[in-house]
Amino acid sequence: MNEIIIVKPEKCVGCNACIRSCPAPEANITQKIGSGKYITRVDPERCIACGECIRACKHGARDYIDDTEDAMNAIHRDQKLIVMVTPEIKACYPTKWKGILDWFRSKGCSVYDASFGADICTWAHLRALENGQLNNFITQPCSAVVKYIELYQPKLLTNLSPFHSPVSCSVIYVKEYQRRDNPIAVLSACISKKTEFAETGLVDFSITYRRLMEYFDRNDIRIASNPVEDYSYKFDDIQGELGSIYCRPGGMRDNLLEHAPDLRISVSDGVQKVYRELDMYAKMPEQKQPHIFDVLSCEYGCNMGPASDSDQSCFEVFRTMHDIEDEARARRKTTGGVFRNSEDKLFRRFDEELKISDFLRSYKATKPSLVPSDAQLEPIFASMDKTSDKERTLDCAACGYKTCREMATAIFRGLNMPENCLYHAKTAMENGGGGNADFRQFTTELRIAVSEIQNDVAEINKTADSTGERTNMVNELLRNIIVFCNNNPVMDEGSVKQLTGILETTMSALGAFNKNVFDTQGATQKISAAIEKLTGFLNQDTDS
Repeated sequence: MNEIIIVKPEKCVGCNACIRSCPAPEANITQKIGSGKYITRVDPERCIACGECIRACKHGARDYIDDTEDAMNAIHRDQKLIVMVTPEIKACYPTKWKGILDWFRSKGCSVYDASFGADICTWAHLRALENGQLNNFITQPCSAVVKYIELYQPKLLTNLSPFHSPVSCSVIYVKEYQRRDNPIAVLSACISKKTEFAETGLVDFSITYRRLMEYFDRNDIRIASNPVEDYSYKFDDIQGELGSIYCRPGGMRDNLLEHAPDLRISVSDGVQKVYRELDMYAKMPEQKQPHIFDVLSCEYGCNMGPASDSDQSCFEVFRTMHDIEDEARARRKTTGGVFRNSEDKLFRRFDEELKISDFLRSYKATKPSLVPSDAQLEPIFASMDKTSDKERTLDCAACGYKTCREMATAIFRGLNMPENCLYHAKTAMENGGGGNADFRQFTTELRIAVSEIQNDVAEINKTADSTGERTNMVNELLRNIIVFCNNNPVMDEGSVKQLTGILETTMSALGAFNKNVFDTQGATQKISAAIEKLTGFLNQDTDS
């Protein structure tokens, strides 16, 4: 996956605010760089690009990448882009949105309303529900939510709506039904849409409002103003109707309830709430689930997304969305009578012209990371100077994780280090161990490496009896190493020499394995590297 959230190491102060705010447990990796400074970088393979860390960082160390510059270069090369604009533009720029769209038009671009795709999305879900093709489901207009489920809750993929997001439904409509093959750019307040477009291949450029406004400012481009309360616009095709409120919390719910008022629909929005509730949903029996769980990653919805660049308050946004809803209802056409007892003419057109199967999406599950056992976390906790249950449940959250166990799990996975634990750092200072930091770090790394080797050896123990006997012997030697490290958290030269002897004996035992049964190369290299590191310590002129 391409990098979206980026880190500026020179600005990172190691405050852990990014970890604390991030809903993706494996997206951040804390490491020590050459200068001895600790920074937290992003793993693009485990990041959901929700943008919450950018909001949380007060030091300007986090930023994001989109396709604005590439799209502008394409326009300057006279490529006639199709610009698909999401409805939150009206809430973000109530006096400028028409001028922004007119600017794209002046460059030869076609401009389409993604709200129309939201109407298609509503229609497809309702027809699937009516035909019994869809049971309880989680909505998926939000790309960050989809990526979270793919990475961290893959069992929920069977619950995730099988239909494309509103903007992707718009793109499919333009490509399949209008036979347009121009490059497509989507204009939105969402950073994570870039992940959706990378997976589906439907969109060429993801342009965010923030980067677009920066481009306008940098190039001294003046955008004309428009009346605040006029929400109609002559798009290149039909302007969306009630789909225009999808960008607010519960927007899809409100659309569905217009047609099927008996549906049980729950709503959740906001990073600090929605992902916790998705985890809760994954543990619920089906009979307790709502018919529909309508979810958005951003609090207040897409209208105040991380790339919105809007100075509108939530109350101003809410008022704008109510006005947009009123205007959409006024344009709506039905076949007479009270709406819920009448036929929606737009949906009747969809029934006649569209195939539901054209709007189906597939997902890509990712194998979840191993959840370490208590035994595997034992050496990790020891490296953090946490030997009692009380110490292991301090849960001060200074490291950025909610619990000590989450921090220990992150260390086990190679995402963090004991030095980032406040309790460990204070204990080291109280014990006068500051000058022995290198040895402390080494013994920590050694415990983790030994724990990993033990897991491999345990698997070998399940094979032939003779192999089992040898693995038992190696396991015993490995246990001796862990005990030795626990008893010697700060090593002097004599301790290191003793440990070297144990390691050499262990390496010799590992080398005795039949490579047809057990590939010892990786384990042997780990032990050899440890011995080399120990030798380097011994050769240093230290006061240890």
